[in-house]
Amino acid sequence: MLDILSITGPIYLSILLGLLATRNGIFTKNELQVLGKFVLKVALPALVFSSLAGRPITEIFNTTYLAAYLIASLISLIIGYYSSRYVLKENRLAATFNAMGVSCSNSGFIGFPILLLIVPDVAGVALALNVIVENLVMIPLLLIMAERSCSAGHAMLGKTLIGLTKNPLMIALITGTCVSVMEIPLPQAITRTVELFSRASGALSLFIIGGTLVGLSVRGMNHQIFPVALGKLLLHPITILATIWVLLKFGFPPLETDLHRAIIIMAAIPMMGTYTILAQAYGQERTASAIMLFTTMLSFFTLSGLLMVI
Repeated sequence: MLDILSITGPIYLSILLGLLATRNGIFTKNELQVLGKFVLKVALPALVFSSLAGRPITEIFNTTYLAAYLIASLISLIIGYYSSRYVLKENRLAATFNAMGVSCSNSGFIGFPILLLIVPDVAGVALALNVIVENLVMIPLLLIMAERSCSAGHAMLGKTLIGLTKNPLMIALITGTCVSVMEIPLPQAITRTVELFSRASGALSLFIIGGTLVGLSVRGMNHQIFPVALGKLLLHPITILATIWVLLKFGFPPLETDLHRAIIIMAAIPMMGTYTILAQAYGQERTASAIMLFTTMLSFFTLSGLLMVI
């Protein structure tokens, strides 16, 4: 148990530090946005690029990982949506954002720092594979569902798709893959510079997550947030395990041990950091914020339990 706490402890202490620093005025929400921008546009892209450029292409695009993560995320989305509609009796728009909360992980700000502590050799590759699934399939699909549910925020999908072409993470993904495929040798000055920036992402990401939790509240919303939190922290990883089992029966190659642990952890973390931002465009930010706060708090216990068994 102490071994598990030695892993999860630094993660949640970093989140707590960000929360306390922001609550006590050391950092403002606006300053956190600047730090977040640095992580999203510089540190994480540098990490993705260095992880991909230094590996053979066969090692990067793991078909079992991609297929398992995509299929399991889609299944979680479907379960999250229809259980919200017909069990919780939510409207279509609320059900869509519940489904987003259940199926989209915070791969960059929470998942990657955790993997750095547990399976550092595959942390960058797992992040890159998650970026592919989440940015090319899950987020566009969920925004299409949101568009069909209401007329508000009608430009959000178009902006998101256009933004993908300018997204530093996607650019890093493409350029890193090209370097890997063409086996281009990079000068040490470049690789060391990229690695220097990539190391800044872990602690900063967790600190920022803590700061964003300041001011959020879960009062009076238990019936809405509890099912989504359990769906994200339990349903998503269980669906991953079931999907991998089925894929192996269909002849897909097994995941190596570290990647197998990585994909389960990536599914068992809270929802993506942009969850509340996307929800705000459709008037769902209050519920989304409460869900994110509760899920982050609950994940300390669920992740600690998970790490004891994998």
